Amino acid sequence: MTNSSCGGAELELCRDESAALLLKFFAIASILLAGMAGIAIPLVRKHLRTDGNLFVAAKAFAAGVILATGFVHMLSDATEALQHPCLPSFPWSKFPFTGFFAIGGMHIVGMHAHAAHHRHNHPHGNNACHGTGDVKEHSHSHSHIEEGEETDVRHVVVSQSLYIRPLIAALSFHQFFEGFALGGCISQAQFKASSATIMAWFFALTTPLGVGIGTAISSGYNPYSPGALITQGILDSSSSGILVYMALVDLIAADFLSKRMSCNFRLQILSYCMLFIGAGLMSSLAIWA
Repeated sequence: MTNSSCGGAELELCRDESAALLLKFFAIASILLAGMAGIAIPLVRKHLRTDGNLFVAAKAFAAGVILATGFVHMLSDATEALQHPCLPSFPWSKFPFTGFFAIGGMHIVGMHAHAAHHRHNHPHGNNACHGTGDVKEHSHSHSHIEEGEETDVRHVVVSQSLYIRPLIAALSFHQFFEGFALGGCISQAQFKASSATIMAWFFALTTPLGVGIGTAISSGYNPYSPGALITQGILDSSSSGILVYMALVDLIAADFLSKRMSCNFRLQILSYCMLFIGAGLMSSLAIWA
């Protein structure tokens, strides 16, 4: 790639600003509606059993979508950005920064979740580590609430790094099932109605708001500048790690390693099929996205 390409000179020559602006507004509306619909289903439909087999299968499908988003979409985009020809070969081509930042994102979220779980699920003081403390009966419910809060934080962080793709359906598809998974966690944590509503709106608005901000600054933004490529690569790789952690730990491990799943062979088959279908459909969107 030539220096002029890295400077963005060729971008303006082949860019239809009016068509791009129309697509961005359409993306904002589509992603907003998809996110609102996904997170609202488990929250609004109170009669929907969050412990039923259908809901478990739906969460498995959502886990597959989120897992494929992390591995197939975000991680590959991060690699492309951090190994771009417009970046100096040293150090970006000499070290696998993509995997490094992805692991960093996973570890940060994991340590935070572990600290929160330990703080709310164990008695305080030295007796906690020696088994002489009294564990209160209400500590288990506090743990679920904290896990719901951790999941909400992860979704917010991931949403910050998303941007417009040629195929808006890919983001809308992902946003719907990510919202569905988050809504299920909030519903199971039994938050107050006001807290659940705030979380739902915060999730639904974050990504469209990011698209709007990106649209506003697009006239002076060069996606091939070193700063933009490095920022995009770090955010994408870190978000990939967060998505993978969330899918494996919060969704797959929580359901697939449960006693209920191990005692129900039909539910195992259904959940694994839904997991692979979700991952396959989301991965196939990479052909166009």
